[in-house]
Amino acid sequence: MAQKHKSPFRAMALYSTILSQLAGSVLIGIFLGRWIDGKCQTEPLFLVIGLLSGLAAGILAILRTIRRFNSGD
Repeated sequence: MAQKHKSPFRAMALYSTILSQLAGSVLIGIFLGRWIDGKCQTEPLFLVIGLLSGLAAGILAILRTIRRFNSGD
């Protein structure tokens, strides 16, 4: 049973999931912030807020994924 957890494909899947969650969350935050800035004419404000919100959401998603990965589900 310990061999099942040491699979290189399982590790690659975890790494690619982490990368896509972090990059996707940050990109969505940036684009959403730029869109709001364009509508409200507040150039860097919502871009920065979107970036930080996306980063926080990505980190929370990563922590949830790692917790699920370590639990064996």
